[in-house]
Amino acid sequence: MEPLASKLRPTKFEDILGEEHLIGKNGILTNMINKKSFFSFILYGPPGCGKTTIAKVFANSSKLEFFIFNASTDNKATLKSIIETSHFYEVLLIIDEIHRMKSDVLDYLLPFMENGKIIVIGLTTSNPYMAINIAIRSRCHIYEVKKLSDSNIKDAIKRAIKYIDRGFILNEDGLNTIVRFSNSEIRTALNIVEGVSLVLEDNATITPLIIRENLGLETLDLDDSDTHYYELLSALQKSIRGSDVDAALHYLARLITLGDLKSILRRLMVIAYEDIGLANPMMGVKMQSAAAASLELGFPEARIPLSVLVIEMSISPKSNSAITAIDTALEYYTNNDCGPISKNVDNKKIKLDPSIYHYPHNDSMSINSETYLPKNLKDKVFYFPKDETVYEKALKERLEMLDKLKNKRR
Repeated sequence: MEPLASKLRPTKFEDILGEEHLIGKNGILTNMINKKSFFSFILYGPPGCGKTTIAKVFANSSKLEFFIFNASTDNKATLKSIIETSHFYEVLLIIDEIHRMKSDVLDYLLPFMENGKIIVIGLTTSNPYMAINIAIRSRCHIYEVKKLSDSNIKDAIKRAIKYIDRGFILNEDGLNTIVRFSNSEIRTALNIVEGVSLVLEDNATITPLIIRENLGLETLDLDDSDTHYYELLSALQKSIRGSDVDAALHYLARLITLGDLKSILRRLMVIAYEDIGLANPMMGVKMQSAAAASLELGFPEARIPLSVLVIEMSISPKSNSAITAIDTALEYYTNNDCGPISKNVDNKKIKLDPSIYHYPHNDSMSINSETYLPKNLKDKVFYFPKDETVYEKALKERLEMLDKLKNKRR
């Protein structure tokens, strides 16, 4: 029997949820199809966000012959066979896990991309700017496929219900529970719906308890309204940020009963750098150590290093100056013309004229008066240190000395 997720796989852009920036009325992929003007591109995003579905719908809509190539398992001979099969006409090649492409396959493919005979759609969960060879990256446009929202998952579940023969009732609590356990993946959400429907009597209600039992999870209610899992993680972070150690331990206990150790560790890692940051920079190292111990021990023993970590995090001094600084820098770069990088940090220009770069280690205390921001950003400031802790106060004092040397006001 064909799985529900397979039955409901979209066959046109209008059926795909989310990704309006790519496949909406004015999306770039929609325009490519409508204008029959194709160029190679890479889709990147988390697992289950719809990259493969978008690629296949695009391929079918293009009316080009297309092939699927897996960079992890297929070899040069497979690619050569595809290209020779389509020797006299343009084809579209979907490359799954393109970040794993081997050099011999890449070298063979590039000339065909160059002359337009092969249109490539690359798929990857990795950051393409870091993980994909620059030779292929420079020949492709790069588009992010964003994580699906809870409302996207809910819409998919509501669409799916009418395709299930058995009658049942899915109320808001049940719907929210399925969304929580879907990991933002439509396929997982539909699998849960399909599995739960098999154990229900006709016209029965899908409750959070039935869903957890069907998934083999503990049947412990989080509270009367079945609090969303991510709200618990948020409650833990807010309690640590607010230095309320007892509240933090309470929410940690709730999370521990659900048994998702990796989600707890990911959130604690964020807290170490977002909320504690430069007020106590060793917390990141301690977090890594506690994470390693917790993963080695597993539950129930992992509760011990988690408790030690959460207590120290809660009591630790806090500073958000680092996240504020990078967010300000990102926002400014996104919304302003920052110009080219400064010539005295541009290796190409330095090779032509080495005198434009002054090596700081040749100067006293390894400091000189050079500044490195682009001209358009002269004297722009992103980092404003706090002076509420010994460590960041020391950073502030040193920064003031550096700013004075570089004639910069903060």
